[in-house]
Amino acid sequence: MEALPLVALIAVSAAVSGAARRTPVAAPLLVVAAGLVASYLPGVPHYTLNPDIVLPLLLPPLLHMAALDCSYLDLRANLRPVALLSVGYVLFATVALGVLVHLLIPELPLTAALVLGAVVAPPDAVAATAIARRLGLPHRITTILQGESLVNDATAITAYRVALAAAVGEAASWSKAAEEFLVAAVGGVGVGLLLMVPLHWLRTHLREPLLQNTLSLLIPFAAYAAAEQVHASGVLAVVVVGLYLGHHRWQVDFATRLQEEAVWAMVAFVLEAAVFALIGLQLRSVVEGLGDYGLARSLGYALLVFVLVVAIRFAWVFPATFLPRALSSRVRAREPGVTWKSPAVVGWAGMRGVVSLAIAFSIPVTTLSGAPFPARNLVLFLTFTTVIGTLVVQGLTLPGLIRLLRLPQPDPLAETLAEAQAQAEASEAADLRLDRLLTDERNALPQPLEHRLRTVMERRRNAVWERLGAVNEMTGETADDTYRRLAGEMIETEREVFVRLRDEREIDDEMLRTLLRRLDLEEAAAYREEDGG
Repeated sequence: MEALPLVALIAVSAAVSGAARRTPVAAPLLVVAAGLVASYLPGVPHYTLNPDIVLPLLLPPLLHMAALDCSYLDLRANLRPVALLSVGYVLFATVALGVLVHLLIPELPLTAALVLGAVVAPPDAVAATAIARRLGLPHRITTILQGESLVNDATAITAYRVALAAAVGEAASWSKAAEEFLVAAVGGVGVGLLLMVPLHWLRTHLREPLLQNTLSLLIPFAAYAAAEQVHASGVLAVVVVGLYLGHHRWQVDFATRLQEEAVWAMVAFVLEAAVFALIGLQLRSVVEGLGDYGLARSLGYALLVFVLVVAIRFAWVFPATFLPRALSSRVRAREPGVTWKSPAVVGWAGMRGVVSLAIAFSIPVTTLSGAPFPARNLVLFLTFTTVIGTLVVQGLTLPGLIRLLRLPQPDPLAETLAEAQAQAEASEAADLRLDRLLTDERNALPQPLEHRLRTVMERRRNAVWERLGAVNEMTGETADDTYRRLAGEMIETEREVFVRLRDEREIDDEMLRTLLRRLDLEEAAAYREEDGG
């Protein structure tokens, strides 16, 4: 691809994604819609969704970011429902959809139908995370959706390889399929386990933040490539490494964490926008590739497949939720208060994404005998319409479903109180630590500096409580809001003075950058406190 179309893709998709933040519609949906429209605009270049780029170059960083932000402890606490969805559901959907589509669509032989089943089986990690966070779903549902989307790609890719082998004429058997699945799963987890500790050691022992962040950017690609090199699951290797590094992120130098969060936030924004734009931009090429199938008949098949995909997910989610509870008192005790509303949301939140399309585009044109792959163009079209259908229909209606079901929302007051109690406990421990340190003559400080340390600690201790304080009737601000606003005004005044002194040649540009960086860090810390982060 030439440079200008690539720059245009990133710029336009980022602009649409940024504009979407001012609307009630989730950014992925608007970006996909923009891509659908743009695919038929004159002068828009043809963007090919190349699986050799998407799977090894786009998927690893997207999975890595999702794994870093996913709580290992929450994931472990919900391991059973996550495993049932990410492994059990994907295999069930592959077989069930393949068999039903084969019976209902005469043009699709069973092997090609099973390939389609494996391709559209996994919900998308990016779509699930973006929409779940925007909607403020209950914490447990969000964890289950995130955990499912982290692991299901590995199951789907393995199922796809097995189904594809049968479709192109390779010798295939259930024992070989089980062996390939075990090698991919165990090997992927094993590579992740081998890499995670050495990579974390490097992150904690490198002292240069730029080197640390360079390593951070390389980690998902290295984990994916290492696993794929030994025919294991690169997806699982990336997820295992990401979960471990995210769980131990606090051990990394603070400067690295600040830079890393900013870098990965930018990478996530750009990649997610570009990926969803690429999905929409495939519309024209997919429709033109239908050939003799005809658009009207293919749309009828697409509606049928969409309904089947949704129905099969519900057919799995409800029994997978309630059967273990009926059979095990331990499950009932560990997961109290589960009603039909939770599986209803999980069942409807099965948006598909770019991985399904990338896998579909990797289907070979011919079989081993040289014959055309059966109904390849129809499989591509049905994959595309399923991805678009789930993103648009389920993505747009999910907020309404959540409001209709009146799911319990996170309680901001309870969260703030928990944060305040945690901060109070940490501040008390820090105060005791400071008292012990000051008993050592080597740590002697002038009284004003000691007072400053205690004032800073007191400020952190009180900041959370102040968010619960009375609101200024004139401004609508809490005392904490007013404090931050005034602090920001003071910092901006200092910044203007520094720039004026540079312009008057009282200080040079190097000193200006040093002074501005100090103010930037202070202002960033204030915003992080305001966001509770």
